[in-house]
Amino acid sequence: MNRLKIGIRLESLGLPLRRGLAEAERLGVSGVQVDAVGDLAPNTLSETGRREFRHLLRAHNLELTALGCPLRRGLDAVENQQPRLEHVQKVLSLSFDLGPRLVIVQAGAVRDDPNEPRMATLRESLTALARHGDRVGAILALETGLEEGAVLAAFLDRFDTGALGVNLDPANLLLHGFDPYAAVQALGRRIVHSHAKDARQASASRAAQEVPLGHGDIEWMKYLALLEEIEYRGWLTIERETGENRLAEVAAGVAFLRRLIG
Repeated sequence: MNRLKIGIRLESLGLPLRRGLAEAERLGVSGVQVDAVGDLAPNTLSETGRREFRHLLRAHNLELTALGCPLRRGLDAVENQQPRLEHVQKVLSLSFDLGPRLVIVQAGAVRDDPNEPRMATLRESLTALARHGDRVGAILALETGLEEGAVLAAFLDRFDTGALGVNLDPANLLLHGFDPYAAVQALGRRIVHSHAKDARQASASRAAQEVPLGHGDIEWMKYLALLEEIEYRGWLTIERETGENRLAEVAAGVAFLRRLIG
């Protein structure tokens, strides 16, 4: 397990870019995930800007774990499909330039019915993006959570490409009523990145909710053992999307993971 690397999603800190990188260095993590938006959007970041950002990362002893690619609509939506695909393609190319060669995206739910119209759009989108990823040498990692791991694995098996993978987020799966441990086993070598995020399941007295790392229902020793079984050697990137003191909670999450993996 000590071959896993700890990172943080920079947006979880709620700080401007440079302050966030300085805080990540202070926390002693090895890498950061950032979203390809604003000053880091592919249409904004010039060749000079890309070199400067790589230099900034090195100055803080950080690697880029992945680029996030937030979308207003999933890759299963017909509306404005072509501009959306072109944007994701640019982010894939940017990820190659910046180093991680990995882009995380919420693609949309994989449905059981292959004849459902949105599924045809999703297949078409991913085929085009996988072709681009193969060409530029980058991987598109689909975020888990909207379907069982086995359903996503069966869907991805239909593609003949090395440019499609999975960002496994155990909390997202738990929040939607799916088994995160079964997802690790089903997806196996498809997992190219993992978020370290926690959640509590719904009960008679409360709704399902995201909570600070180590305070939820994810059995982290079991999760890490399963990652070891599939020989996952990548990032555990801490993500905190809610909460009023996320900086302190992310710092506590780093300490929590460090106790588990050394």
